[in-house]
Amino acid sequence: MSETMFITLFATLAVTLISSVFLLHPRIPVRYVRIHVSLLVLPIAVALAGLVGADKNVAIGPWRSDMLAWLMALYIFMFGWMIQRFCIRYLHGDRAYRMYFMLLTFTVSAASITWMSDDLRLLVLCWGMPLLGLTLLAMQKKEWQPVRVTVMQMARMFLLSWIALLAAAIWLWQATGYWRLSFALSKESIAGLEWWEADGVNVLLVLAAIIPAGQWPFQRWLLESTVTPTPISAVMHAGLVNAGGLLLTRFSPLFSGNGSQMLLLMIASVSVLIGTGISLVQVDYKRQLVASTMAQMGMMFIQCALSAYAAAVIHLVLHGLFKATLFLQSGSVVPRPHKMFRPSLTLSKAWLLGGAIFGFALGLVFWMTSPEENTRLLSALLLGWSLAFAWGRLAVLKEGRWIGVAVLAGLALASEVMHSGLMALLYKTLPPSSSTSMITEMAAVLMFGLGGLASIWFSVHRSSDSFAYLYMWLVHIGEPRSESVEGHPHYLVTYLQEEGVVDEQGNRIA
Repeated sequence: MSETMFITLFATLAVTLISSVFLLHPRIPVRYVRIHVSLLVLPIAVALAGLVGADKNVAIGPWRSDMLAWLMALYIFMFGWMIQRFCIRYLHGDRAYRMYFMLLTFTVSAASITWMSDDLRLLVLCWGMPLLGLTLLAMQKKEWQPVRVTVMQMARMFLLSWIALLAAAIWLWQATGYWRLSFALSKESIAGLEWWEADGVNVLLVLAAIIPAGQWPFQRWLLESTVTPTPISAVMHAGLVNAGGLLLTRFSPLFSGNGSQMLLLMIASVSVLIGTGISLVQVDYKRQLVASTMAQMGMMFIQCALSAYAAAVIHLVLHGLFKATLFLQSGSVVPRPHKMFRPSLTLSKAWLLGGAIFGFALGLVFWMTSPEENTRLLSALLLGWSLAFAWGRLAVLKEGRWIGVAVLAGLALASEVMHSGLMALLYKTLPPSSSTSMITEMAAVLMFGLGGLASIWFSVHRSSDSFAYLYMWLVHIGEPRSESVEGHPHYLVTYLQEEGVVDEQGNRIA
């Protein structure tokens, strides 16, 4: 059954790739793009069938059939179809209109089969292809100088990530004697590794994972990627940056209570705090989303550091859907004069106190229901804090607060139902989570607790010098480099000159 599914999947991928190349021919009418996007439904159907009916945990040559592989294939294909469907109208008229669809199809296809790889060499190859595809997608606006600068930065960072994974794969092969991933990560193979070999491979894997996710101190390329078109940003933030969590999940047997987990925890915690801070001080909506991605990916890596890999996979799926929606709907944030929101200027202290008490009580109950579960204490803290924060945001409403509470409760319930369903789906596929030491989890809780208390102190003392220094520092690190900014897109003037619409000074020709 699995072999048939794999053959069918690769056949449909071949059809979509051939169709995308066919679209590049200038004699093919532009309206063919709608047929091409319709063909993308084929791999979605195959991935869904594979998720439901394929044999699980079966090796087929260099490939691997398991629940995680088919789930990721279904998610990536659906996500790719949604983006290309959006691009039909959004990018219409662009000079690289046809090329965008070809590169999107290539990038999505490569990303979908990456997690079906059971060979280290194939995994390294598949890891690099989506990185290459995303770089080529960003290059389509190469006439614009900020894009050229950003693409060079992206290429250097992606190359470093790919080299790190290549070095980790070669080191693991030399230490275990296996190229097949399932053999190299078996209990016998891992038991034969020296501690310094396991830590060395893990550090390389962490490096390979955090760079595409835009984690500190490699966040610069991600913060400057706002110059890319909105659909490409959606692919980047809802697709590629999530790949690091999947990479660590595939190599999870290597991460078992060693120093690399603490290293990952520290990097991810700093990324969460910095990303959250940048999103709060930025006024540009797209940069707010970019900084939010940095923080959310930090949360995903914290879950990986605490061996909660199923929770990390669910986090990346839900974050991908949420962030893609935010990017594709970014035009709706432009205020309309007749629909301006006028908040209440008087905040009820009793309302805010009630939210804090309710958040604390809910977090405590959530933790006590299953205190032995990995990241349960951290999840309880974040749940209670999020509820208190959302409750406080409702305080600015002049009317309809209780309707907002009802909507918030419904969304929380729907999220929990989806979370439980995905957790049950992944339970038998992912390796069992190793017990995390209380010290590691308490360290994560302490970092978030101190960060939350610091944010409360700064919000109360906004007139202090410390607040001013922190605010300006966050603005500084969130802003692009001078060479990545252009006051006016001069390449548009070049386009218009070629069409004979403006003169050399940019003045319109009558």
